[in-house]
Amino acid sequence: MSKFCLEIAGPFACFTRPEMKVERVSYDVMTPSAARSIFEAILWKPAIRWRVHRIEVLKPIRWINLRRNEVSAVVSTRNVQQAMTAGSGTLGLYIEDERQQRAGYFLRDVAYRIHAEVSLAPGHCGEPLMKYTEMFTRRASKGQCVNQPYLGCREFAADFRLVDAAAPACTAPIAETRELGWMLHDLDFTHPSDPQPRFFNAKMVAGVIEVPPFEEARG
Repeated sequence: MSKFCLEIAGPFACFTRPEMKVERVSYDVMTPSAARSIFEAILWKPAIRWRVHRIEVLKPIRWINLRRNEVSAVVSTRNVQQAMTAGSGTLGLYIEDERQQRAGYFLRDVAYRIHAEVSLAPGHCGEPLMKYTEMFTRRASKGQCVNQPYLGCREFAADFRLVDAAAPACTAPIAETRELGWMLHDLDFTHPSDPQPRFFNAKMVAGVIEVPPFEEARG
C-alpha cells in the first residue's frame, strides 16, 4: 500500500499567505505543502516523494487574533563561514535587540484528514517502495516521528493518528462549499538555490479540497 491517510488536529494553525509581507495571515485551510510536511515529519528519505491529493476539513473554520514576539534577524551566512574557517565564533543573537511584536490572524481549533501517496524518487534504484511503506505504517501507528509535526508554524504542534482511508470515517467533513482562491501548492526545487512557489485555484466542496498534481500548478 502506497496511499496513506492521517487525521491531525491542534489548538492553533497558521498557513501563511505569501502576499502578506508584515503580519501573518493564514489561508482558510491547510495547504498541500503543509500537509506534505506532516508526512515527512513521520518519514522522510531522499529516496521517496510524498504527494498530497486530498485534504478534508473536519471542524468549522474559526479565527483568532494574536500578538506574538518574533525575532527579526537571522545569523548571517558570512559569520557562519568565518566561524567554520576559524573553528570558533560567536553565532548568537541578542533577542532583546532583535525582538519585535507582530499581530497574526490565525486559525483555531482545527482538524483535518489528509490523504497522500508515497513513491520512489526519479532515478532511485535502491530499496523497494515496500520497505518505506512498512516503515511509515509502523511509525505512524505508534505515534512516532522524526520531527514534531506542526500546523504551519513550528510553535503550533499537531497531534496525528494513522487511519484507514477505506474504512468508514468516524468524523465527516464539514458541510461547507466555498471558493478558496489561489493557494500555495508547493515550492518548485528545480533550481535548489532559487525555489519558486507554485499555486492552484483551490475550491472546497462539502469540506473536501481535491489537490491537483504539482505539474498542473502555476508559478
